[in-house]
Parts: sequence; C-alpha cells; structure tokens
Amino acid sequence: MNRNEQWLQWAVELQSLAQAGLHYSKDPFDVERFQRVREIAAEMLHEKSGIPAEKVRELFCAETGYQTPKLDTRAAIFRDDKILLVRERRTGNWSLPGGWVDVNLSVMESAVKEVREEAGLEVSADLVIAVQDREKHNQPVYAWKLCKIFVLCTAHGGQFEENTETTESGYFPLDALPPLSTEKNTPEQIAMCFDAHRAEHWKTLLD
Repeated sequence: MNRNEQWLQWAVELQSLAQAGLHYSKDPFDVERFQRVREIAAEMLHEKSGIPAEKVRELFCAETGYQTPKLDTRAAIFRDDKILLVRERRTGNWSLPGGWVDVNLSVMESAVKEVREEAGLEVSADLVIAVQDREKHNQPVYAWKLCKIFVLCTAHGGQFEENTETTESGYFPLDALPPLSTEKNTPEQIAMCFDAHRAEHWKTLLD
C-alpha cells in the first residue's frame, strides 16, 4: 500500500475516531453508530487492499481504549565497526534484531529480550538512537500507526542458535549489507545506526 493513497489515510482516521468514540461514549445509540463507523473503515481496507476480512477485523476491531501507535524496537549491536543482522526465516532477508514492545515490558527490556530470542546474545541497552514514525521511512504503509525505536546496545555474551524466527546471524560493514527486510529497516536506517555508533556524543533523533 502506497503512503500517498488517500483512502488508506481516511480508513485509518475513521478507525481511530471510532475507537475513541467507543471508549468515551455512554449513550448506547452513539456506541452503535461508532461500531458501524469502525466496520466501514474495516470494509474499506478489505475492499481496497485485498487483506482478508478476518485479518482486517483483527487489526481494526480488536483494540479498546484511545488508539495510540504501536511500538517496535530495533537493536543496533556492533563489533569491529560491523553491525549485527539476523536472517528472517519468513522472508530470507536480513534485519536488526527486534520486534513489538510487549505490554508487560519496557522499551529497554523488550529490546534486550528480542536480541536474546533472535540473536542469542545477552546485551545492555545503552542509548536511544532514534524514535521514528514508521510510515515516513518504511514501505509498505501499515493500516496502523507504528513508532520505531532504534536502540544502541552492547553485547556481553551468548551465541546464535537457529530459532523459530531467524536462521542465522552475522556482522556486516555498511558498504556490504546483505538483502534487507526494508519494511523493518532500510539502508538509510542502518547508516543512521552506524553514525550513532561512531559519534562521540549522539543526540537522539525524533520525527
């Protein structure tokens, strides 16, 4: 889905308004109206994108409360001026270790956990490199808002073992990156991590 497709922006906004309305409304007739608005937003996404209706309902109709962006962490770990990447089992492409921030963990704790699960390493989270609005940097645009948090980490031990998410890991120089899973990290985002690693004093970047 292209970030410039206006229908997608309308569907996402309708969903957000409907979810807020369902959270705050007390009148049963208003609740019924907001439920229908959310259904229309889901139908728009299903018809225009081809995403299965069940998946759309899972994305659009399962959450409650005021809608806020989801959080994704990406850990940047270096050795000899090379960055650690893991190969995804699903796509065969490479990415920084990372994933969703769990509801019962902090951003730092989630970053450490994702590295342990995907790369087999024990790390400390040292510095937030950047907080990015995903749709300004990565394609395709998702049907929900997502903030990406890049964290500079230091490895203290451990070793890679093949797992359900990744099949191998390796350290790569900036000028010889493998095929990337660009929906998760682009060459520009990897270069940003190198800049932070090499900087004497890094200032967190904010979108």
